[in-house]
Amino acid sequence: MIKNYLKIAWRNIRKQKFYSFINILGLTIGMTCCFLIFMYVRFELSYDSFHKNKDRIYRVVTDVKTPTELIEAEITSAPMGPNIKADFPEVVSAVRLNLSNTLVTIGTNKYDEDKLAMADSTLFEVFSFPLTRGTAKQALTEPFTAVLSESKAKKYFGSADPLGKTFQIDGGKATIRVTGVMKDVPENSHLPFDMVLSLATAEKMGQNLTESWGNFGMMTYLLLAPGTDASKLEKKLPGFMERHVGSTMKKNNMYYTLHLEHLKDVYMNSKRNAPVKGSITNVYIFSIVAIFILLIAVINFVNLATARATERAREVGVRKSIGAYESQLTFQFLCETLLLSLFAFILSVALSQLLLPGFNLLAGKEIAYNIFSTGAIVWFLLISIGVGLLAGIYPAIVLSSYKPVVVLKGAFSSSNKGLLLRRGLVVFQFVITIVLIAGVMIVYYQLLYLQGRDLGFKKEQQLVVEFGGMPNMKEKWFDIRQQVLNIPGVEGATFSSAIPGRFQNSAYSHIEMKNGEMQASNINLYFVDYDFIKQYGIKLLAGRAFSPQMATDSTQAMLVNEAVASSLGYSKPEEIIGKKFDQWGRKGTIIGVIKNFNYRSLKEAVSPLTMRIEPEAFAPLTMTVDPKNVKKVIAGVEAIYNRYIPEGRFNYFFVDDDFDRQYRGDFRFGQLVLTFAILAIFLATLGLLGLISYIVIQRTKEIGIRKVLGASVNNILLLLSTDFIKLIAIALLVATPLAWYLMYRWLQDFAYRIDVPWWVFLAAGCVAVFIALVTVSIQTMKAAMTNPVKSLRTE
Repeated sequence: MIKNYLKIAWRNIRKQKFYSFINILGLTIGMTCCFLIFMYVRFELSYDSFHKNKDRIYRVVTDVKTPTELIEAEITSAPMGPNIKADFPEVVSAVRLNLSNTLVTIGTNKYDEDKLAMADSTLFEVFSFPLTRGTAKQALTEPFTAVLSESKAKKYFGSADPLGKTFQIDGGKATIRVTGVMKDVPENSHLPFDMVLSLATAEKMGQNLTESWGNFGMMTYLLLAPGTDASKLEKKLPGFMERHVGSTMKKNNMYYTLHLEHLKDVYMNSKRNAPVKGSITNVYIFSIVAIFILLIAVINFVNLATARATERAREVGVRKSIGAYESQLTFQFLCETLLLSLFAFILSVALSQLLLPGFNLLAGKEIAYNIFSTGAIVWFLLISIGVGLLAGIYPAIVLSSYKPVVVLKGAFSSSNKGLLLRRGLVVFQFVITIVLIAGVMIVYYQLLYLQGRDLGFKKEQQLVVEFGGMPNMKEKWFDIRQQVLNIPGVEGATFSSAIPGRFQNSAYSHIEMKNGEMQASNINLYFVDYDFIKQYGIKLLAGRAFSPQMATDSTQAMLVNEAVASSLGYSKPEEIIGKKFDQWGRKGTIIGVIKNFNYRSLKEAVSPLTMRIEPEAFAPLTMTVDPKNVKKVIAGVEAIYNRYIPEGRFNYFFVDDDFDRQYRGDFRFGQLVLTFAILAIFLATLGLLGLISYIVIQRTKEIGIRKVLGASVNNILLLLSTDFIKLIAIALLVATPLAWYLMYRWLQDFAYRIDVPWWVFLAAGCVAVFIALVTVSIQTMKAAMTNPVKSLRTE
């Protein structure tokens, strides 16, 4: 019997080729969108799930509280991890980790590596980064040793055995011996690195990792014993801090509170930073978009099925009159729907695999190489069957319930209840469409706002070359700068330790407050030369900038931003001028206050920043260049670079491009939303086409009578369009608060964000009205222009 049902279903699908094509097209697009978003969401939620002990790994984070501010940091100081391990038996292991970059030199080959980690030898105890060569327990115990990823080992040494091989870092500052090879770190890791240096190397190169409780810069992770209650351990940490640095905290009036974050929350749910950070809001939004697009496809099917109800009514009447049961007819119609759904499933799987590389590129990450994993295919098949049942159940019940006597007499008509349902489905479709249109507009409006916002510094035409690692920088920086200024097209040049948008030092500092007390704090620090403020166009609010005419500026002076002054209780910038500071062994006075500028992402509020002159710490050279002479400038700077750092590797970038890279993920999010919004609009148009087809069929006789009585084509178009405009108006009322809430949640990720403008929702509604009018006009034009005699004969 099932075979017979399938045969009949196949015949009906072939008989109604256009109708079947529209249904399969809609379901295929809906399923493809759903499958791709499913892959994306599953990937995002899988971060760090590959670690064997993932349920017992916690990140230690720090709250730094002073009388004037609370800093929520994702890092700790170096001594915290080992001492927590020593003090608490429930901690099985602890690892400190620091991500950085370096220049690797092997013979005459040079490689810029930006995925370098320095870590304790316990790295492989806490995390599951399996070694293929070497011993996990011994690989990072000695100084000047490293573990490479498989791809990095192949890049450096080809097919040769890398164990025991050496390479140099930072232009020959240290020679590193390879003691292990690990598998490449998976894409879904919040710790992206492909080479690990032993932390003992940092100690040998001068870093104090045992006593510097106030200098933060390490990520610390704990592996807890099975059955340990992390919340109970966290409650013991204030006592731990009191035992080790209680007197120091009291003396400095700066208190540290440690918290434990579960590994599964670091990437997706933490409010603090991470090397790679996700957004649970984006996951929610994409999940909702996938469900909505799939529902639009289902609604399309229902509308198109009911639009054909008049054609199938007589078929139902004939079948019932010769003995068919209602349940048999219901099953028959469901078979047709499931067959269409399975066709769409096959097409969508193939289409998803075809589009996956492009989708990976759009998402900015390698979500998967293919979708043909057993788990994914099973899930996709279940989704397709569910879609088929959901789409077919209502039309099947409605069609199979027709009374044969009524439909065979030609008295068939649609009930008001059914019409209301169909209109309700169209309203739902346009609610989704308006939400997506408004969402896309708000996303791009916010991103344009970020691009156009005054950051407080000049980022255009700023070319940067890294001079990091050059020995004796203190004696050479002035000569290099003067030579660069002599290159035609260079309008300014300045050395610093960091540039806006990139890493900066965090210095343990004491700054004088109003009451004369020295307040301790960890404050961000730029080392700059005399022209940094001028070249970057940073505004001076009080005091003065650094001057080469003032000899003490290079040894006893500091600039601070507004955030420093306000965090210490100064109501006016000029009040902090002349106050004392003590920072990293240097003492002096504050000579000026600069206006806050966004040296970090606009997702963060401007935090306190200090500036000092320290040529030994200079690395990037920033040049303001004439756009017409960029190539000549680059060539000239490269020649100077090669003279001073022949063992280095010349690299350059522009500040505006580098700063804007922080928002690439948000632009990708906007592009993905735009792509799916366009597809949702297309699917909603198909659904509208289905309903207008149904209405035109139902009102054919009415249209003929109106034409006989003198109605014009425009009158009929207005008559049919008015109903849909009313439906879109209802959809706009429902969609506006929903879209506002979803985008409000998304905007919370930005410290600087737009106020959602009211006109966005009106514009989205106008777009929806335009789409509806075009669709209605195309379909109704045929009926409106049909000879009324022919229309009246249809009934």
